Amino acid sequence: MSVKLSVSVVAYHNHPAQIAGVLDSVARGGLPIDCWLIDNSRTATLADVAHRFHARYLHLPHNPGYGAAHNVAIEAGIEARGAYHAVINPDVRFSSDVLPEMVAFMERHPDVGLLAPRVQYPDGSPQHLCKLLPHPIDLLLRRFCPPLHRLGGRLARYELRGAGYDRVRDVPVLSGCFMLLRLAMVRQVGAFDPGYFMYFEDVDLSRRIGTVARTMYFPHATITHEYARGSYRNLHLMRCHARSAVRYFNKWGWWRDARRDAVNRAAAADVN
Repeated sequence: MSVKLSVSVVAYHNHPAQIAGVLDSVARGGLPIDCWLIDNSRTATLADVAHRFHARYLHLPHNPGYGAAHNVAIEAGIEARGAYHAVINPDVRFSSDVLPEMVAFMERHPDVGLLAPRVQYPDGSPQHLCKLLPHPIDLLLRRFCPPLHRLGGRLARYELRGAGYDRVRDVPVLSGCFMLLRLAMVRQVGAFDPGYFMYFEDVDLSRRIGTVARTMYFPHATITHEYARGSYRNLHLMRCHARSAVRYFNKWGWWRDARRDAVNRAAAADVN
């Protein structure tokens, strides 16, 4: 398949075996890929792993953040006139057919700017990562009163659980653990906003791409994601999450957000 695909994995003090696992998944796809390992760790201990899998290695010990690090590879792909770029978490594993199938779908559907696969836990159970554009109430309930969020039905609506995780569909927000981006659309709206050090950068990018193209969920490709949810256990990450949420709502609107309301109504109406 004559497409130009680049991939980036951003690491931060990950175990070398974990990085080897995700780079092996990328390498087994059989496509010509420009693969980047961008290491935000204090020391360059992952360089040997990158070289073993013929990935470009870039050490950024000042740690500019998750999205800003991915932007280095995304911008390189744009400069090289690439067609697609995959953003992949280090705690992800997938079979050799995932990237070829997703790229083939994008080739057949030029109106799609962002595509995400089905995501499962290591035990095979699904992760409900298709989401509506966030409202402050959803985030507050999810963080501080999860039983009320769940029992009130807001969680199921927010995660589009009634919309079908077994079919291809348009989704307002897709997870940054695995995103396939059409670089022509990124050229129009920009890459990750570097103002988000960590968290919400995927929500922000999904939203911006959604203004010029379709953002879609593709369950015919499946990945396994460990999904640590570190901000629920780590005070520093919780603060990062809160700062990013404030930045997002300051940027797009807190209680009044006409586009959020319109997009979410359309997505919630598309149910089985």
